[in-house]
Amino acid sequence: MKLYTTCTIVLFVAAVLCVMPVLAQDKYLGGSPQITAYIAGTNEFSPGEDATITVVIQNSGTADVLFLNQGTLPQADIPTTAKLLTVSLTSGGAPINITTGPQALGDLASPGITSVPFTAKITTDANMGSYTLPLEVQYSYLSNSLANQPASDEVNPEYSPVNVTIPLTVRIQPVVQVTVLDAEASGLAVGTEGYVNLTLKNTGYQDGTKATVQILQHGDSAIYPTDNSVWIGDFPRNGTVTCQYKVSVSDNAQQQTYPVDVEVTYTNSDGNVVTSAIDTVGIPVAGKITFAVVSPPAEVVQGANTVITITYQNTGAITARSAEARLTTYAPLSSDDSLAYLGDIPPGGTVTARYAISADTNAATRTYPLDTEVRYRDQLDNSQVSDTFTANVTVTQKPPTSPLVQAAEIVAAIAIIAAAGYYFFVMRKKR
Repeated sequence: MKLYTTCTIVLFVAAVLCVMPVLAQDKYLGGSPQITAYIAGTNEFSPGEDATITVVIQNSGTADVLFLNQGTLPQADIPTTAKLLTVSLTSGGAPINITTGPQALGDLASPGITSVPFTAKITTDANMGSYTLPLEVQYSYLSNSLANQPASDEVNPEYSPVNVTIPLTVRIQPVVQVTVLDAEASGLAVGTEGYVNLTLKNTGYQDGTKATVQILQHGDSAIYPTDNSVWIGDFPRNGTVTCQYKVSVSDNAQQQTYPVDVEVTYTNSDGNVVTSAIDTVGIPVAGKITFAVVSPPAEVVQGANTVITITYQNTGAITARSAEARLTTYAPLSSDDSLAYLGDIPPGGTVTARYAISADTNAATRTYPLDTEVRYRDQLDNSQVSDTFTANVTVTQKPPTSPLVQAAEIVAAIAIIAAAGYYFFVMRKKR
């Protein structure tokens, strides 16, 4: 009895399945993606600005729906889906450099939304106004799958490519734009401090008030400011101003031009404190001040104290102020007067120093290299010392004494002895 019942149930279910239709599938007869785009956040930028332009992509496409009978195969895609979506933003002649290339966003169903950032650089000479940036959009979509499905067991989907350009609007707003017209270095050499004089112009489209001009180190440049801010007050459009700054040059710099950055902080027409885009300018740096001895080797006599002269030359590119030279002696030479004041020495200028040098009686007759250096002050009155260099001194033989001189020396010695004896005899007699 139980077996009969079970078989009956199985046969009944099978019969029902044979006559029961397959559930209908939702099919889309038509439709396509509807892609729009806009800039999220601000679309106003300033000349020289590093900008990020965030573009929002939206798909709002709709499609018709048809309920089909049993046996129809389901669709793999929906006609309103934008497949393999790629977007590319270009400048379109605007004063903007787009540095981000084409972006692949994958599939975007409807309704759907996504965003993509593009990095850009606004040119420093950009004029104020509105500009159009073309957004190139590429995708494909399922365009006619139902018409190409001849039987319930066949699917022949057809995809259509789409290329569309969507215009996006950006605005360049009026700002103060600083442009360096002239840059001069004063007393600037390797390892010293000096001045940088800048002539600046407001080439922007806005008048700045309560303005301050800053000079900044550019990256790892060898020039770094020690006094980097100058108050200039009003900085009107097309106005010019001259500023002076104290700067230092590192000891490991070379004789070349190094960059510095210049910017202006000001109050705009809306009362907001803003900072302009940076203008970079090159500052020439002279090589380290060096000196050389340009006189022939000085001569010192054996066993004598001799005043010698040494001529120094400034072989650098800037003036050495309040210079003084030092001479270092070694045995068999010695000196109690090793310093000589030289004063200001311009580039290429020469100054002669005098030293009193003694040579031992048994000093060998040859040329001795002595160490010498020059201490001076730079443009900002900082004390600087040159590298040590060489001054040559030659020891000469003591000339032989002539017979007449020898006789005179003997007579003088006898006279001294006689005078001493006479003085001794008289003093003794008085006692």
